[in-house]
Amino acid sequence: MKKPKLADMTVDQLVDRFAEIGMAQNDALWDGKYARFNRLYDQMDDVSQELKRRGKEARLALLRLYNHRDIQVRLKAAVYTLAVAPDLARHALQVIADSKFYPQAGDAGMLLDGLDDGSFKPE
Repeated sequence: MKKPKLADMTVDQLVDRFAEIGMAQNDALWDGKYARFNRLYDQMDDVSQELKRRGKEARLALLRLYNHRDIQVRLKAAVYTLAVAPDLARHALQVIADSKFYPQAGDAGMLLDGLDDGSFKPE
């Protein structure tokens, strides 16, 4: 069975796909499979771009992932919602940074530093 095109998926299906990719990214990180992680990064970016194409409300659907059991999913949901829910996303990043669960805590901390010093601009 062929996977549906992103354009044919509902917002809920896109959010579920985003979470699946995030969990696979976490597995790839722990397994040291960086080429796989990079491919998954591109897939996640494609899902994010489809949500972005559909407008702010579609991007806000990622907020439901802030409580996901997988820290990589929470991290990426926060990153990809910074432009549409900056305060909530910042708080989610701070919680991850404070968790000291690396490598995601380090990524979250660096993102917060980038936001503070202006070197990172959410889209």
